Amino acid sequence: MSAPAGLPPRPAAAAFSPVGPGGSREAAAPAGGAAHCHNGPVQSQMQFPPGYGSHPPNYSAPSGHYSQVPNKAAASHLDHQYRASYYPGYYSAPAQNVMTPSVGSNVLNAQGSQQLYNKTPPHTGGASDGPVQGAISSASYLHMSAQQSYSAFDNHYSTSVSSSVASQGFPLNSDHYAMPVVSGAMYPSVSYPPAAAGSAYGQTFTSQSLPAVGQFKETNAFSSQSTSVPHSLQQHVPAGYNTTLSTISSAQSVQDNLCRNLPGSVAKVNNQIKTGGIDSSQPVHSVSQNVAFTKPGVGTSASSAVVSSVRSPAPSLSSQPSSSPSVTQSPELALQEALDSSSTTSSASPVLNNYDALEGGGYPDTRSVTSSPVPAPSVPQTSKASKPFGYGYPALQPGYQNATPTTPVQPSNPGHHPGFQHYPQHYPGVNQLSSSLGSLSLQHSQQPESLRPVNLTHDRNILPVSSVPAPVPNLNSDLRKLNCSPDSFRCTLTNIPQTQALLNKAKLPLGLLLHPFRDLTQLPVITSSTIVRCRSCRTYINPFVSFIDQRRWKCNLCYRVNDVPEEFMYNPLTRSYGEPHKRPEVQNSTVEFIASSDYMLRPPQPAVYLFVLDVSHNAVEAGYLTIVCQSLLENLDKLPGDSRTRIGFITFDSTVQFYNLQEGLSQPQMLIVSDIDDIFLPTPDSLLVNLHESKELIKDLLNALPNMFTNTRETHSALGPALQAAFKLMSPTGGRISVFQTQLPSLGAGLLHSREDPNQRSSTKVVQHLGPATDFYKKLALDCSGQQTAVDLFLLSSQYSDLASLACMSKYSAGCIYYYPSFHRTHNPAQAEKLQKDLKRYLTRKIGFEAVMRIRCTKGLSIHTFHGNFFVRSTDLLSLANVNPDAGFAVQMSIEESLTDTSLVCFQTALLYTSSKGERRIRVHTLCLPVVSSLADVYAGADVQAVVCLLANMAVDRSVSSSLADARDALVNAVVDSLAAYMSTASNLQQSMLIAPNSLKLFPLYILALLKQKAFRTGTSTRLDDRVYAMCQMKSQPLVHLMKMIHPNLYRIDKLTDESTIHVNDRVVPQPPLQKLSAEKLTREGAFLMDCGSIFYIWIGKNCDNSFIKDVLGYPNYASVPQKMTQLPEVDALSSERTRSFISWLRDSRPLSPVLQVIKDENPAKTDFFQHLIEDRTEAAFSYYEFLLNIQQQVCK
Repeated sequence: MSAPAGLPPRPAAAAFSPVGPGGSREAAAPAGGAAHCHNGPVQSQMQFPPGYGSHPPNYSAPSGHYSQVPNKAAASHLDHQYRASYYPGYYSAPAQNVMTPSVGSNVLNAQGSQQLYNKTPPHTGGASDGPVQGAISSASYLHMSAQQSYSAFDNHYSTSVSSSVASQGFPLNSDHYAMPVVSGAMYPSVSYPPAAAGSAYGQTFTSQSLPAVGQFKETNAFSSQSTSVPHSLQQHVPAGYNTTLSTISSAQSVQDNLCRNLPGSVAKVNNQIKTGGIDSSQPVHSVSQNVAFTKPGVGTSASSAVVSSVRSPAPSLSSQPSSSPSVTQSPELALQEALDSSSTTSSASPVLNNYDALEGGGYPDTRSVTSSPVPAPSVPQTSKASKPFGYGYPALQPGYQNATPTTPVQPSNPGHHPGFQHYPQHYPGVNQLSSSLGSLSLQHSQQPESLRPVNLTHDRNILPVSSVPAPVPNLNSDLRKLNCSPDSFRCTLTNIPQTQALLNKAKLPLGLLLHPFRDLTQLPVITSSTIVRCRSCRTYINPFVSFIDQRRWKCNLCYRVNDVPEEFMYNPLTRSYGEPHKRPEVQNSTVEFIASSDYMLRPPQPAVYLFVLDVSHNAVEAGYLTIVCQSLLENLDKLPGDSRTRIGFITFDSTVQFYNLQEGLSQPQMLIVSDIDDIFLPTPDSLLVNLHESKELIKDLLNALPNMFTNTRETHSALGPALQAAFKLMSPTGGRISVFQTQLPSLGAGLLHSREDPNQRSSTKVVQHLGPATDFYKKLALDCSGQQTAVDLFLLSSQYSDLASLACMSKYSAGCIYYYPSFHRTHNPAQAEKLQKDLKRYLTRKIGFEAVMRIRCTKGLSIHTFHGNFFVRSTDLLSLANVNPDAGFAVQMSIEESLTDTSLVCFQTALLYTSSKGERRIRVHTLCLPVVSSLADVYAGADVQAVVCLLANMAVDRSVSSSLADARDALVNAVVDSLAAYMSTASNLQQSMLIAPNSLKLFPLYILALLKQKAFRTGTSTRLDDRVYAMCQMKSQPLVHLMKMIHPNLYRIDKLTDESTIHVNDRVVPQPPLQKLSAEKLTREGAFLMDCGSIFYIWIGKNCDNSFIKDVLGYPNYASVPQKMTQLPEVDALSSERTRSFISWLRDSRPLSPVLQVIKDENPAKTDFFQHLIEDRTEAAFSYYEFLLNIQQQVCK
């Protein structure tokens, strides 16, 4: 059978292999930043499990499998243009809450982008402004930021401490913004407030000591080559980040290495987000301690010296914080303000780093029911008798042998040894805890359901009847209850291979998927004078540490023994003393700490919002201004913030207009700046005003704006100058810039020209212009990130607007992107409705400012590539000017040392941020997984959805850095290699079959769905902006939402019954079974709902029962149903109630409310609907059955 043009046979060099030092991919990046295709200092290319498609059919590793990466060079400092004074009048030069790489900060990729900036970031501190010369050859340079103490507020960016043994505990000096000294110990207060939907949470960014500088073998996920990267580069990095480590050799960058491999796997958390967020109306229950204890050596046990190596901690250096300057206010108020201030802790922070101090000691304490729910119990089920082997493949697609659909079963492994009892009375050591899982081996136990062989070409009904659940780690039941929810933290492999060689053999990517700031129904919040952390690696105490006795605990990441502080002996929940293992910090894997002033580099910033609006003729014609202004008026009082909240507005066409809203004016004043080549702020002090003081003027402006430009004839768009003005306005404080753009920028800095050829939209060959045309928007984003400002983009365009270039303003500043193609308020009501709903969520959801995030993992594991929207400060530290609950991240990992000495590994992510109320907070998630030594165990623990999401992230990088064809080939090779590896090791399997373990039976289906997505499809007409937006979504969506985008859910809704229903808030919700995404499941007598994540399609068959059409759609018959129907009426009928209840339940499971579209056969939108039927063949792509035959042919070569 000839393959369609969309999926060529597997080429010999389809792997993602890096280009050599002289390759084109190492061309110097444009001045001002890294190569435009990278996010952050350096973005690694997709890295597929080693050997993917890059080795001969026998899959043996070629000689020279490992190649070393030269030592990295030091990054130069940014110039002092960023040293803007925060809060003029408060103090001379407050520091940014951004981690700054100290002397010898990580180097970027060798693509000419070894420095994220050509200048020193605003927050980069250093004694010299010139670039640091020479390469970093010792671990001391890698630890300096983690060890730096705070500098005085009057000189935040002028000096830096780079001693490799500086204390990571509390700062040695007290020149920073500090809380008043309170006599006596301050006991922790634990509260379990329902997380308010609008409240901003943040997490302290945990700093982590870097491994000793050395070489380890890092295998690229999808290539047969491994790159040896210094251990310093392999520092534990926050899971779920798309940006490559900034510490990469100049000769061969990690990015290039990743290029060899398939796109990295995305480990997005499969969490269900409640649309309404947390119920803020619920009472907040808090427990505070007022018992005064003498706290000898405050900070002694919590603070420690920076350890030069995770393997051999250096002697700890404890320092007692010097007395802080007196503050003329109550201790409670001082504490509140201190919590509000922001700072960053990381080993490579532009600002003098006190985050490690912040992470260096404290008593977080909370229990969250939602954060660590008990995994669904495994459902014992006898495996089906395997089909007889040896039969020939049917010649026709319908030739599948029918099999009864399997019920989704949680992976169970009754043969595994139960996990250890974590908190026995005698405080077992790590060895005892690990030994309890020592017998974990599938080869010596009953075969679990996840390993049941599935003949993919024979078993047709492999799709479960309900959503695919996250696999449950094979842990003791007590540990399962304590483990982090997969909605927040998820790994591609729930059984971690013991060695990199075993991981290479499995041909599966290892990575993490994160949703760290998601809305939680209940979040334990801990207020304490001390936050308990490991003195060596700075890990926060968590449920998976072991207590040697009441006075000592052993870190579960670096195994160092730490002292238990006196305050930690008291449990604020039970009001008992002497049971530290029962405190909330060690009973919950997701907690949030209220950070003290030690975690602040400056007073907390206020919530500042700036709206930049396109008012050109095209924008006015589209009618978006009316919707935006109306949404702002309705939600003005719901904007997250406090009494200090500030707001401002800028409009632009061929000029830039500012609005003076200063209190005391009778009406808003418009100030026009026509010199867009030298933009300036006409009245800097009156353009950002206090929301509460100037509310009436703000309302007057919002009411007037939609009509102010009705008769405009300006067709040009000076977006670049407007953004430059916005940056200048926001630099002193930081905050959020919301940009609304409707066309291609045509004037001033950042102007763009159309690069799309409409005749090439259906090309099956090269897809060009996936990267930016200019580095202007990337440079601007990096500048904004340095000033703690994020840029969110709303693109409402009916024509090509070069989203590939514009998206950079959000990607590198930790912003988000909203895209509304063919937007028109009257001609496209569905898009207008979507904008209105999106704005409501956008304006009212919680937000975190001045955030940094770090991920730590057990010694022996390392993180090398991040995916998402952010800026990489160091090898394991992400800078997030803003963080929102709808953002997801992914991380690629490798095993640098054998894990033979442990049976468990742990991952911990810490997010330090400033809430909209001005509190400095730290949200911590901890995940524990077993270590296995057999290949069967690795396959048994594969999380297929996490693997596919990570591969999608990697494929996006590969598409931009190399070509779309390479990315597609690598995705196919990922399936071929993993199934070939499984079949080569499984016994009693005939090689003429295409067999997959039950855990990976959906792998080929999901990859085919990915290939047919707008981001990667070929041969089908796809607008360039549509393709780029799909890629942006894949890089920033949490797993649960990304999977609906990749593989939509199809339900039949014309025969909903009360069977298999669930009850939600006194509402009965039907649960119809999932249907295959194939036209054979559609009948003319039925009605079907397709859930694509951001849109619902309801397809009505021509012969659908008129009673359904009348009761649910509100029309007498099929012919009377209108073409553009987007709402279901409320009809007093049982079928209407059931249908609306089911759709409402689906909508409530996601943050952004999807648009509903009713489709008939003659409706133009039916094309989009049928393109989502991924199991059917198209002119340019295989059907699912043909795809399986293609895979089987390559596996059996």
